[in-house]
Amino acid sequence: MEAIDWIVLVSTLALVVIYGIWKSRNVATSENFLAGKRDLPWWTIGLSIMATQASAITFLSTPGQGFSDGMQFVQYYFGLPIAMVFLSIFVLPVYYRLRVTTAYEYLEQRFDLRMRTLTAVLFLLQRGMAAAISIYAPSIILSAVFNWNLAFTNFLMAVFVVIYTTSGGSSAVSRTQELQMTIMLSGLVLAFFLVLNKLPEGVGLTEAWQIAGVTGKTKVIDWSFHWQDRYNVWSGILGATFLFLSYFGTDQSQVGRYLSGKSLKESRFGLLFNGLIKIPMQFLVLSVGVMVFVFYQFNQPPLYFNQSNRAKMEGTEQSVAMTALEQRDNELFLQKQQVLNGVVGSDGAITEQARADLYNIEQERVALRKEATGLVKEALPASDPNDKDFIFINFILTHMPTGLIGLMLAMIFCGAWSTTASEISALTATTVSDIYRRSLVPGRDDNHYFRVSKFTTVIWGAIIMVFAIYFDLFDNLIQAVNMIGSIFYGTILGIFFTAFFLKNVGGRAVFWASVITQAIILWLFFGVSKDPFLWYNPLGCGLVMGLSLILEKLLKRS
Repeated sequence: MEAIDWIVLVSTLALVVIYGIWKSRNVATSENFLAGKRDLPWWTIGLSIMATQASAITFLSTPGQGFSDGMQFVQYYFGLPIAMVFLSIFVLPVYYRLRVTTAYEYLEQRFDLRMRTLTAVLFLLQRGMAAAISIYAPSIILSAVFNWNLAFTNFLMAVFVVIYTTSGGSSAVSRTQELQMTIMLSGLVLAFFLVLNKLPEGVGLTEAWQIAGVTGKTKVIDWSFHWQDRYNVWSGILGATFLFLSYFGTDQSQVGRYLSGKSLKESRFGLLFNGLIKIPMQFLVLSVGVMVFVFYQFNQPPLYFNQSNRAKMEGTEQSVAMTALEQRDNELFLQKQQVLNGVVGSDGAITEQARADLYNIEQERVALRKEATGLVKEALPASDPNDKDFIFINFILTHMPTGLIGLMLAMIFCGAWSTTASEISALTATTVSDIYRRSLVPGRDDNHYFRVSKFTTVIWGAIIMVFAIYFDLFDNLIQAVNMIGSIFYGTILGIFFTAFFLKNVGGRAVFWASVITQAIILWLFFGVSKDPFLWYNPLGCGLVMGLSLILEKLLKRS
């Protein structure tokens, strides 16, 4: 990185921190700190909701997903608009009528204190782990790329978030997310057009899409149904809808965003804005990865993108075998150029023979990459061999012009900060409102809870930094967040659905139904299969509701 990149990076991030502190400088009560001033317009709510979900993982991992697997991951978001409409009609009015600080306050009014506490604890477990991944994801990649110490990188990622979140609480989070989302969207659009501009003369968007389509990268919808498939149109519409209902309807990191709205109408518009924009945004992020794939059809890519791991392999037994694989990869690249030169030199049409040749070459290269990953695993058993999450950052540092590298890294930092700030704010609000003030230390003055809220923010920031050090890379970081959510979200959503729609069910029945369901989901995830994790959301929800009805009848009889 050149000096100008560091200037762009540091000045952009400094602007975010200063802006957040300045916009929330008048926060002086625990209510305002935990829930905001409830004065946000719909566009701020919408951007804040999007920024909370669009973490650094979105900009590091999702392009790698597009590069490796194509556009099918976008199916995961097909259920999101459905969830936004449902929540706007049925859930938001209840929260606004009760004027709650957290979603879990409602459960005490509907059931009892035990249900409020149980659900809050489930949220703290799930969101605490997800927050650690939000820090760990960019930290592990940046530390490998720049040879930074991982603990230092975790600290760097988290400390400034803690500063402005402790300064202004929920208001600081929402206001900074306006600016962060603007930076992230601008960086995303710039990245797409920059990759497109770097393609050879005669290869525009249409031609690039055709080349990507040869290997199935442009396939968006998979209509086939199989329980073990992670992503198809059915898991996206049915399974993911329940995940999004739980995430946006019961997860305090999102509930806190739209409860800061100045009216029910503004909050509804904010949710619907998110439902309208999110799928095109994810389509764009995946398209960046697909365009990077096309770019590397004309430019020699590394066989293995985690260059830090590759350097560590030197001197090992597997290094010779890796070099042989890289030589074969070079030969394949030259073969590919001969085919592509014929395509680009013609009218842009890809003949059936050219399609077959490109497909076969790519399939052999995929096999080489898989073999290379296996060699890394053998040579470096303590390191994770997965390199999907390094694809886009490798492209940024290798092929982007000076200045834009700094902006792209600022986009990654903003993604990490926006999500982590919401998570820390939500963890603080839940800890203080649902556990500390309600059960542990009730009846103190507001100044006491205001100070405790600030202290709790710092504590959660420290906990997340420590947890982040102990996370290993999953197959793909964006999937890791969704998997962790799916372990708990079905149960939590079932609790809320029972509260909203099964009016005759009491607290005892739903409590034991929730405990049993959570045990079943944990057994399925860890003991049976992780692949159909999206389906564990409707399964968990249905189990809680069904068991609640059964247990309620049994309890009444006894």
